[in-house]
Amino acid sequence: SRRLPRLRRPPRESWFIARARRRFAMTRECSLLLPRVCAALADPRQPGSDDTCLEKLLDWFRDLTEFGECPPPLVQDNPCLTEFITSVLALPEPSPSILSFTLRLAGILAASENRFQHLQQEKLLVRLFGRDGPLNSALWEDASVRSGWVEGVHSMMHHQPALCFLCDGGGIDVIFTLQGDPSLFVASAASQLLVHMLTLSVESETTKPLSTKDCDWPACAQMIIKRIEDSLQSSSSSHIEQSLKLLTSLFGSCRATWTEVLWLGIAKQIESFLTEETVQAQQMLANLLLSMAWSPVFYDTEGSFWTLVTSALEHLTPVQAGPLAVGLLRLYKCPQDVRIQALTVLLQPMDCILRAASQPLEYAGLLDESVSDPATVESLLSSRSSCVSLLCQTLAHLEELLSLIHLPVDLPYTSLLHSLMTILQFCNGFLSPASPLGSTISRILINCFRVQRSALDVLAALSERKGELIFVLKKTFQATSKWLVRLQELSCSNSLLPSMSIQACHLAFTDVFLVLQKRLCSPCWEIRDSSLEFLTALIKYQDEFRQSLLSSEVLRLTENLLEDPESYVRASAVTAVGHLAFITYFAPESPNQVELHLQEILSTDPEGFPRRAVISIFTKWLRQGCTGQLEDTERFVSRVIQTVEHDLDWEVRLGGLELIEIFCSQTICQLGLPECPYAPVSSAVTSSIHQNESLHIFCRAKVFNFLFQSLCDCDKPVGQRACDILLGLRCNFYPVSTLKDSQGAEDSRAGRSIAWLQRTLRQGSLAQNFPTDGGNGVDFQDPESMLLALGTIDLEELHDELNKSSDHVEKSPQSLLQDILATVGTIEENEADCY
Repeated sequence: SRRLPRLRRPPRESWFIARARRRFAMTRECSLLLPRVCAALADPRQPGSDDTCLEKLLDWFRDLTEFGECPPPLVQDNPCLTEFITSVLALPEPSPSILSFTLRLAGILAASENRFQHLQQEKLLVRLFGRDGPLNSALWEDASVRSGWVEGVHSMMHHQPALCFLCDGGGIDVIFTLQGDPSLFVASAASQLLVHMLTLSVESETTKPLSTKDCDWPACAQMIIKRIEDSLQSSSSSHIEQSLKLLTSLFGSCRATWTEVLWLGIAKQIESFLTEETVQAQQMLANLLLSMAWSPVFYDTEGSFWTLVTSALEHLTPVQAGPLAVGLLRLYKCPQDVRIQALTVLLQPMDCILRAASQPLEYAGLLDESVSDPATVESLLSSRSSCVSLLCQTLAHLEELLSLIHLPVDLPYTSLLHSLMTILQFCNGFLSPASPLGSTISRILINCFRVQRSALDVLAALSERKGELIFVLKKTFQATSKWLVRLQELSCSNSLLPSMSIQACHLAFTDVFLVLQKRLCSPCWEIRDSSLEFLTALIKYQDEFRQSLLSSEVLRLTENLLEDPESYVRASAVTAVGHLAFITYFAPESPNQVELHLQEILSTDPEGFPRRAVISIFTKWLRQGCTGQLEDTERFVSRVIQTVEHDLDWEVRLGGLELIEIFCSQTICQLGLPECPYAPVSSAVTSSIHQNESLHIFCRAKVFNFLFQSLCDCDKPVGQRACDILLGLRCNFYPVSTLKDSQGAEDSRAGRSIAWLQRTLRQGSLAQNFPTDGGNGVDFQDPESMLLALGTIDLEELHDELNKSSDHVEKSPQSLLQDILATVGTIEENEADCY
């Protein structure tokens, strides 16, 4: 028999596309509601619809056109859409929001060439986006109408007919004008639209490589490029700035080779801006060059582009050149000579600070030579208005550079460190330089918190780089902690003078604790809070500072702050005390009073922050094995969760579940099960005795009481976490007793109570206060009942229900249409599914 030819199957849609098509399809219910919605929106007698609903409606149409049916049916099968546009255009004075909505809707519909032609035949597009539309009406004065026009045009620009329609109708002139719009949103959108149109024109109409000759460029592209060239050559600084912004966006988003051809035609004009002092666009010029440097079209070239970059680093002011310099240093393919020059731009202010501080120069300077005239930097540092801004910018760039994993250049670390310390001394008033410039800088910087804060950030980053933060005090603490670590590293690695290094480390910690004592008593709560954070950060180096801590008043002051009137401080004190317990309280000879104190805070503190801190510390203690033997741990966990289960803060309850999860995992592991937490194991290695023992422990600790109650918690994350833990526990207790065996016990009294429990759990948060005292026969402390519950209750169903997104309700197009109708008052209130 002849074999039939195999039919080629069409490529299968991705899961995402298929799901999107189903989700965004025009259902019968929506198609029945849509005409009423369109009529209500076009009716000037109706109250205006909520702007959020209009935005969501546009999002739905955008999704319909992207994932829905083939292009024609959406408009042809729903004539109410064209009727709506016609009705709005017929209004003598439509509201600006409805007109803006109409413009954007028309643009979305016209994104398909077929729908574009259909709207063109109805002469709707020319009445919306042509010269006879809103352009020449009083409504054009409203920024939302101009924004809707630009966005509608942008949505439409996906095919050649739309491009020709706009170019032939004078739309390009309108968009160039809107680049200077007083609304920044409109101006930015117009610039982005021009970039999109230029790219679409070139890439859809050219079939061969382009040259600088005008005849080789498509007509629309020629119009846009001509306007750019004219603007760059004009005497209007605003026009120049607009074109530079446009080019920056173009070169930053488009990586096609034709951008180099465009650049060759305007390069000389751009270069002339570096030497023309009347042009106020140097900062935008720096942005343009940086955008181009990141494009492979330009960074692979060795010609005039990098020469222009070098010239820009020389001619731009230090403030203008700074962002360009740090951006170049982040670029791996930047030529080495340009990279060195960029680094010099960043270091020049720091070098000037170092040289101004002492005469003669005490330390080696940062630079062998300067990029620009040092007098320029000195002049900026001599002015109060420019000194602070220059230093803050320079320090921010240096911190950004030091945060890189792989630093592309070598930094003079020692000189940079001296420069940072000099700045801090200037800010504190500790330095009295002999040079006139140094004296001026000192007067400007004294008590300057902005510079002090920035310098401390760089100092902290520098400590990490050598390897080898809301106000100034916080930044000081962060920097100090990192440098204390560095000091300890030196003491460990210094084999020649270990005792001297250890002694220096001890003295350093002693001095730190003396200052810390003062800060912990500050009347400013932010200072007390930051001091506690600093203390907590030091605790991981406990071996180095234990002696210094115990001989200071820091420990007592920290405990006192557990009663601080500010909740943030109490929370930080809880964290600090909880960490300090590893040093002072968990010694066998000392009674553990701190747990009782923290338990009291967990039970009585009126604010959530301290209670969250307590449950976090308790979890840390349990994870670190600091709660004693198994019996002690059981009592500890039981006390905590009986307090936490009634807490009104869902994050505290969630913390209690984390505590339970760790406790269950540790218990199962300690009793001999080979894998934990919550991995299924075979009956061959699972001891029934151990299982029964762990089950009794969980029941005595009232773990199941909290877990099943949490399944009905009104906060979904709590229920989800509880369900995950119960599923994990079931994996450990089954298949010792199979589900079939468990389900066979449903006729027993326990079985009937478990069936009631499952029905209650299915009510979800509606049953969050379900009885847990045995009134319905559910004994959560009975091991047999809990084993039966684990094997009988459909936890998978509960898991799916808890993890189901509410998008099917909140983002339903049908619900959205009903909400709009309810807003304008055309349907009964109870028909709407408002969200």
